[in-house]
Amino acid sequence: MGARGYADAVLPVLEDFSQPPVVVGHSFGGRVAVCLAARHPEKVGPLLLTGAPLVRASPPTRPSAVYRLLRWLHNTGVIGDDRMEEIRRKRGSADYRAASGVMRSILVEVINESYEDELKSISAPISMLWGADDAEVPVVVARSAKDIVEAAGRTSVELEVVQGVGHHLPIEAPDRLRASVESMLR
Repeated sequence: MGARGYADAVLPVLEDFSQPPVVVGHSFGGRVAVCLAARHPEKVGPLLLTGAPLVRASPPTRPSAVYRLLRWLHNTGVIGDDRMEEIRRKRGSADYRAASGVMRSILVEVINESYEDELKSISAPISMLWGADDAEVPVVVARSAKDIVEAAGRTSVELEVVQGVGHHLPIEAPDRLRASVESMLR
């Protein structure tokens, strides 16, 4: 299940609100928030996104020919599961290496998702609060997402870059995040 599936899973929570709430989404949660806002605009108030990988900073890369061959050999039974797991742990990202079972398959699913269509259809106001030093989801991703929203012309979008803060803005700058939420509630 990707972010769209998680958005469907979270939707019942929004039924408890008398009016559409401000939805804050950090990192993967930002993807879920964008899917919620695009698919259920009547249920979602303003969005506050931070460190959300909404668009690709670079084109997706294809696994090397060697890795594709090893995967094929595994699928045909020439390479066993334990050996293939060793290969995956050497070649995958830190997140991929740390994940296992269903979490790994979710990671593989969401790593290939992009949210341009959802960004174009959102009608709720969007604020983006980004760490200037975010190495996981660089500011260029936020700027690209902002450009997509602005080009669609359906809503307002603001981007504030917070100096000296990385990917974990909610932990590194909680007062700044709270100030943004309070501003959106006014």
